[in-house]
Amino acid sequence: MTTASRPTIAVLGGAGQEGRGLAARWARAGYPIIIGSRDPVRGESAAAELAALTKGSVSAASNAEAAEQGQIVVLTVPYRAQQALALEVAPYLSGKVVIDVTVPLVPPKVARVQLPEGGSAVDALQKALGDDVRVVAAFQNVSAHQLLELDHEVDCDVLVFGDDDAARQTVCELAEAIGLVAYHAGPLANAAAAEALTSVLIWMNKRYKSPLGAGIRISGLPAQGV
Repeated sequence: MTTASRPTIAVLGGAGQEGRGLAARWARAGYPIIIGSRDPVRGESAAAELAALTKGSVSAASNAEAAEQGQIVVLTVPYRAQQALALEVAPYLSGKVVIDVTVPLVPPKVARVQLPEGGSAVDALQKALGDDVRVVAAFQNVSAHQLLELDHEVDCDVLVFGDDDAARQTVCELAEAIGLVAYHAGPLANAAAAEALTSVLIWMNKRYKSPLGAGIRISGLPAQGV
């Protein structure tokens, strides 16, 4: 894939740690990035910093403008804002792949698994948005600290969940574009496992005082999960 043919990725909540980490990795890999933020000053600041850091194409816009302009939309906001933001920008999501990185953490006990009713936060999001939006869950178990260390390989595999096989494949390829091994992990309902695992990893990070954050590795499968 040439740089010119790479899709524009809108990262909503891109001024936060996870959003910045993913945006930085994709920008460095040659993808045009739009940082979506409800705070124009914070969004512009994050975009300028990432553009300087990666030498890539990074701009800023409101969440709605970013969702409209992006060919692929990534939700990297806290769980409490997930559905509200997605429904706010829903008019711009029709036919698009939406990557949800949300984990249903319930402060202050974020190291304790507390899944919502029905099991999976992202499965509930797909139902709310409707079948015309292809929601995929991924990157929930990838540490923002590792993503932001651009000179180091991210020591983590990626589980990719979605009800649309082609959309899952697209996200697997986006993960591999930034040096991660990605695996198809089934329908969105299965994402409850990754959502729960994040709290487990947070607990382990505290217990073992991990400086960059623990990740997961899949064994017994081919090195290229796609």
